[in-house]
Amino acid sequence: MKISILTLGCKVNKYESDAIMQELLLRGHDVNDKLEFADAYVINTCAVTNEAEKKSRQMIERAKKFNPDAKFYIMGCASQKNKKQFEDKNVTAVIGNANKMGIVDIIEGKTNIEFAISKDFEDMKMSKQNLSRAFIKIQDGCNNFCTYCIIPYLRGRSRSREISSILNEVEKMPENVKEIVLVGIDVADFKIGDEKALGTLLKRLDVYGKRLRLSSMEDNLVTEEFVKELSQVKNFCPHFHLSLQSGCDNVLKKMNRHYTTADFERTVNLIRKYFPLAGITTDIIVGFPTETEEDFEETMKFVEKIKFSQLHLFPFSMRDGTAAAKLYKDLNGDIKADRLKRLDAVGKKTREEFLKANKSGKVLVEEKNGQFYEGYTENYIKCYFKEKCKVGDVVEVEIIKPFKDGVLAKKC
Repeated sequence: MKISILTLGCKVNKYESDAIMQELLLRGHDVNDKLEFADAYVINTCAVTNEAEKKSRQMIERAKKFNPDAKFYIMGCASQKNKKQFEDKNVTAVIGNANKMGIVDIIEGKTNIEFAISKDFEDMKMSKQNLSRAFIKIQDGCNNFCTYCIIPYLRGRSRSREISSILNEVEKMPENVKEIVLVGIDVADFKIGDEKALGTLLKRLDVYGKRLRLSSMEDNLVTEEFVKELSQVKNFCPHFHLSLQSGCDNVLKKMNRHYTTADFERTVNLIRKYFPLAGITTDIIVGFPTETEEDFEETMKFVEKIKFSQLHLFPFSMRDGTAAAKLYKDLNGDIKADRLKRLDAVGKKTREEFLKANKSGKVLVEEKNGQFYEGYTENYIKCYFKEKCKVGDVVEVEIIKPFKDGVLAKKC
């Protein structure tokens, strides 16, 4: 059977889709991740915003243009949040977030549909990864319950993967995998037993000689002990994606974020003590319902003060079922759009300052587009250079100047 797996949303979704793809390939199916003619489509959906949910529904219509008679299997957060929105589109099955690997047996007609939220970590047993950068899912779920966020209700409570399973997956990786990115819904909450153990995991992974990178983290993990531990991990890439969400204490409190701006600033200073040129990126929600103009101006000043290497900005999206939807009235869309534009200008300025402060770096070459080889430094600067090399090489480069979405560089 020819099957197309289409993925929306986060890196965790991408990892899960890749694991399903591998299992289908092992069972003899013709599988890819392209939007093209297929006998069946698996759509792994996202519900982090209203727009993401809308795109998940639209993906069905886009696929039907290639084959209206195909079978459609819907999974992921948007289907967990609202099953009916997909059943109304006459799809074959909607399975939600529980037992995602079970969709393989569902496609082959060997089992019934299970619709629930997983309570235990689902080990998807990825057999191999073929790109130079590989993702490994180490954690799922979230216990934070921020007032704006629907994800804890859709993925369940935080749970961690067994460390032996993680190491086993790394041991099976081919030589061409040069970098591992640890992903999860709340990576900072990775535990061995009842103890947080992300630093322990990184030290265990360090012996494999592959670059190690973390996905998004919460501020509460970053103690001096942890950062010092990271500084001793030889292959650790000093890029920290710390989700700020707002630079105003009043708004952070209404969001039920468990830190203040002073706490966040101490975390950043601690990171820079051990990693002076660390890339520090962040997410910020613009236009939370209680955010006044004065609150927003505090956020702009805080962004300038912290000097993030890159901002990921999102207009607030009201999600049914969250505390914010019950407590607050949404702001006007024009206000959110105006604030988004103004904060984006501040973010571009701090990014340019960060890029200019970097003079060199080690780049994992991921692809060649036209005349340029492309890849990222350890602190997550995208580099473009022309000197001949191979995809998968790790090369030293001299950084020349800002260019496109990164920098123009020259191989040393």
